[in-house]
Amino acid sequence: MSTCRAWAGGDPVLEAYHDHEWCKVSHDDSFQFMMLCLEGASTGLSWRTIMHKKEAYCAAFHRFDIAACSEMTDEELSGLLANPGIIRNQNKIYSVRKNARAVQLIQKEFGSFDAYLWRFTDGQQIDGHWKDISEVPTESEVSRKMSRDMKKRGMAFVGPVITYSFMQAIGMVNDHLEDCAYR
Repeated sequence: MSTCRAWAGGDPVLEAYHDHEWCKVSHDDSFQFMMLCLEGASTGLSWRTIMHKKEAYCAAFHRFDIAACSEMTDEELSGLLANPGIIRNQNKIYSVRKNARAVQLIQKEFGSFDAYLWRFTDGQQIDGHWKDISEVPTESEVSRKMSRDMKKRGMAFVGPVITYSFMQAIGMVNDHLEDCAYR
């Protein structure tokens, strides 16, 4: 039996994420933006915490509509500091608007957020063909390059470990183990 799902720790929410979303290719700008924001929110925390707050995040941030998030006011963002359903970190909350504005500029330059992202892998999914969970990296040269570029474009909470997790979340990387039924 594969140990690919071991990081889910028997949590049904994480198991569903592993089975149906993790490392599945997405070319949808809105989904990609949502996952970038959620990954950023996980900085210093567990992915379990964020996944259990996902619906509250979606409600708080207009279902991660990029235009709506880019137009959020300081008052609206500050009000979220009282929302117990999300991580109440001011920098993380304000980063959603900051990143939405950066994504809008990227969309203008590249035609879509998707086109910008997938150029880092020449449009191809990176498949590690790992046999053991210990082989799966936490960052890569591609995630470091993406991180540097995103930071230059003014994005926040996009370090190389976060961008690697983000690449897994949108399927740019397939890190399911070779014997995983959900490959």
